[in-house]
Amino acid sequence: MDPEPGARPAARGQDGMRVALAGLTTRGRSFLAAGVAAGVCAYVLGQEDLLRVGLLLAALPLLSAVAVHRTRHRVTSSRRLSPARVPVAAEARVHLRVDNVSRMPTGLLMLQDRVPYVLGPRPRFVLDRMEAGGRREVSYRIRSDLRGRYPLGPLELRLADPFGMCELTRSFAARDMLTVVPRVEPLPPVRLGGGAQGYGDGRRRSMAVAGEDDVLPRGYRYGDDLRRVHWRSTARYGELMVRREEQPHRARCTVLLDTRRIAYRGAGPGSAFEWSVSGAASVLTHMLERGFSVRLLTDTGSQVPGGGAASVGDAGAGTAEAAELLMDTLAVVGHSDGAGLSRARDALRQGGEGLLVAFLGALDEEQARIVARMRHRAGGAVAFLPDDGDGAGEDRPAGDGRAAGGAGRVLREAGWTVVRAPRGVAMATVWQRAERERAGAAEGGDR
Repeated sequence: MDPEPGARPAARGQDGMRVALAGLTTRGRSFLAAGVAAGVCAYVLGQEDLLRVGLLLAALPLLSAVAVHRTRHRVTSSRRLSPARVPVAAEARVHLRVDNVSRMPTGLLMLQDRVPYVLGPRPRFVLDRMEAGGRREVSYRIRSDLRGRYPLGPLELRLADPFGMCELTRSFAARDMLTVVPRVEPLPPVRLGGGAQGYGDGRRRSMAVAGEDDVLPRGYRYGDDLRRVHWRSTARYGELMVRREEQPHRARCTVLLDTRRIAYRGAGPGSAFEWSVSGAASVLTHMLERGFSVRLLTDTGSQVPGGGAASVGDAGAGTAEAAELLMDTLAVVGHSDGAGLSRARDALRQGGEGLLVAFLGALDEEQARIVARMRHRAGGAVAFLPDDGDGAGEDRPAGDGRAAGGAGRVLREAGWTVVRAPRGVAMATVWQRAERERAGAAEGGDR
């Protein structure tokens, strides 16, 4: 087989023929044994006609092995995913294509593609005799209830000669990757604070310039408009200076995802952690669509994008590309072994302006106070806490049978909007509930 780029080269020469002879079927070995036996009998009995029959019987499986050995170097394959990125529980279709690039027809071909067990059983196909220069295409569907990145391949191909004397199984080395991202729910527009001129507007604003003394000049660059030359700065610095272009400002949103293993109970598609991951994906996508610059932050302090206060979706980055980057990150995010949220708090100190949306696991009072201090630099803060129906989501860490105090109360006193999310509830429902909670807290403060 002529493998696709990156495939393992097939064995050639003497090693290849040794492998081909090892692939003789029961029929091929029987013909070879009968030919040898006929040759021995012809030699003992002096029968030339029997010797010819023996040579024919022995030559047929050997010629079949040679034919399969030559043919297997001249078969190519390719795989195409449609699409290569799917949400949880959605189906993707895998298209396989096999080309016979030799001048000889192939025998019966059997295909088997390797897939992880979470995607279902391994698909198998039987292809009829393929003519010289022929092509065959097959496809199968896969789906997963668990997010992640799953390798597909390598493709295994079994070649057989037309007489069924020899069969060889070879694998192409090329693999493809299927990315299963969290489910994203459409969210209604609500007003949560922290946005430009209220929530949800997300339009760019120009920074106001109070006067000539407030202008931030920079050095002249070839091609700059001479009408932008700032003469006062030019005289001060002794070189040609121009006014900076007005810098666009976008409303920012940070989504904090608590991934601590000790903060969640259970596992699997219906667990509280998976709900939090799906909720974070929904909020990030919603904010991008509303024109916000967004950032994903975890309890370990890792950020997307990394470093500082930069956000995905800033000027120059497309919304679709930003969403793909975030979804790819959430597709593989897992539990951390950390016990606290202090590293996330330190990361927010480097740039936590704008709206802060936190998907938290179970909190004790100490961790609740750490989260409460994150509110100081945020324009608005909303926390979603899991609710297992017994108060565990708010008042004690998972697995701890003792009440650890009112974590929700600590957050509310610090100015957070706290929403408890019962298991299985739609994200759109708790998203609207957050707006009502915020409005109720504002009315209570006015009174």
